[in-house]
Amino acid sequence: MAPLPDRGWHGFWSRSHLVRCLAPFGALFAALARRRHRRHQAGLDGAWRAPVPVIVVGNLSVGGTGKTPMVIWLVGHLQRRGWRPGVVSRGHGGRRRVEPMMVTAASDPRQSGDEPLLIARRTGVPVVVAGDRAAAVRRLLEEDVDIAVSDDGLQHYRLARDVEIVMLDGRRGLGNGLCLPAGPLREPSDRLASVDLTVVTGHDDAGSRHPADHRMLIQARGMLHTRSVTPLGLEHLPDGPVHAVAGIGNPEAFFATLEQLGCEVIRHPYPDHHVFRWQDLDFEEPWPILMTEKDMMRCLPDLSAWPAALRQRCMALVVDAVPEAGWEDALDGVMSAKGCAMGGRA
Repeated sequence: MAPLPDRGWHGFWSRSHLVRCLAPFGALFAALARRRHRRHQAGLDGAWRAPVPVIVVGNLSVGGTGKTPMVIWLVGHLQRRGWRPGVVSRGHGGRRRVEPMMVTAASDPRQSGDEPLLIARRTGVPVVVAGDRAAAVRRLLEEDVDIAVSDDGLQHYRLARDVEIVMLDGRRGLGNGLCLPAGPLREPSDRLASVDLTVVTGHDDAGSRHPADHRMLIQARGMLHTRSVTPLGLEHLPDGPVHAVAGIGNPEAFFATLEQLGCEVIRHPYPDHHVFRWQDLDFEEPWPILMTEKDMMRCLPDLSAWPAALRQRCMALVVDAVPEAGWEDALDGVMSAKGCAMGGRA
């Protein structure tokens, strides 16, 4: 599959003529979304409530907003507070499945999806994927967890939740403010008034167009080399031009991070969850190739078959979520108010 054209923030993020034509459909989508949420709040949708607290980390818009780094950070925070967390996910990019699947560091991303595999490798906690997140949590409870974190799933109302965290991209905000198919929103913007915490990823270029309770930066911490998939320090970041490859929801965020690190970036955006073949990366210029850690997860099953010279040139950037000061206290305060302030059954 060819790379995506670099079209900036047009389409969903603008009010073009096509968007105006689709606006009535967006309004209908918004009305249906509000109705679903009202039914959930009234307890009329038959949502299953787990016997342990459930935290949902989701977003209102399509595309990447930093959910996975936040989930990884959140797991570590909960562990430091004495909890035994587990994670559930739909497993985007993997095999669509009805029965829950336990994900380990050795799982095949073609089965599990890239994000669950990355979370399992980075955290070491139980991770379960299923189309039905309630079923995923039921399977997760067999692993002696005492709190569940849902990676995405804000709109998956079959699973009741105790805490809702919404992630927003600081550069794009809420785009044109319209719901699908006229805009990027899965639910109307007034849904933000009902969530517990809102986190903006990166610098807030969108200004006052959206509320932001807190801010989170994405900070590079190291590299992974495809030759051995072993951690390397940032001192191994290449000098000079690099081919930056990203098959994620928001490729521009990755490219911007590399530029902040001083890289001369040649952009190669691909569709979200794109499964890379080595031919996709066989660029004419023999410059180093940098990808995201999620992209590397998708490459793992085939790395041994890649040409040795290509593997020598490829590395992945490892990043961490760095929430602003005060975020931990705010999160702990919300959890306390919801009756889940102390960790675990121990």
